[in-house]
Parts: sequence; structure tokens; C-alpha cells
Amino acid sequence: MAKGQFHTAYQKGIIKRYYENKDDISSQKLGEIVSDLYLETDGAKAKRKWESAKTALLALGANAARVEKIVAEKNLQALAKLVEELF
Repeated sequence: MAKGQFHTAYQKGIIKRYYENKDDISSQKLGEIVSDLYLETDGAKAKRKWESAKTALLALGANAARVEKIVAEKNLQALAKLVEELF
């Protein structure tokens, strides 16, 4: 965007709706990560998914010690329960 230009009304609406629904978007993303982890068989992909889950949970304000423990143990049930508790 060139200097001095601003968002159009349409773009402002999109940005506003994104932030209004950010919690829903985050919960859906975490749910998808949990589902993917249950199905994932490739170790490298699973490791990236665990890191994504850790980042997303910390960004949402989850207890850092609890998140670290769950990720270190790679405990899917505890991860699913934590996601459920957050939303």
C-alpha cells in the first residue's frame, strides 16, 4: 500500500470481523491441530504440529507450565482437554 493510503471501508469491515471472531478462529485452529495430531504418523510433521499447538495455546494465555508439560509428554488427551477448557 502506497504511503498515505488507508484501508477501504470493505477492508476495514474484514479486519473488524476478523478481530471480533478471533477466539472462534483460534479454537477452530487448535481443534484442527488436535485432530491432525491424532491422525499424524510422520514424526517430523507431528513435531511441527506440537510446536504450533504450543504457540497457539501460549498466545491464548494458557498456563505456560501446563502447556510445556503437555507438549513435553506429547499427551494428546491432556491437550484436547486443555483446548476444551479454554473454549
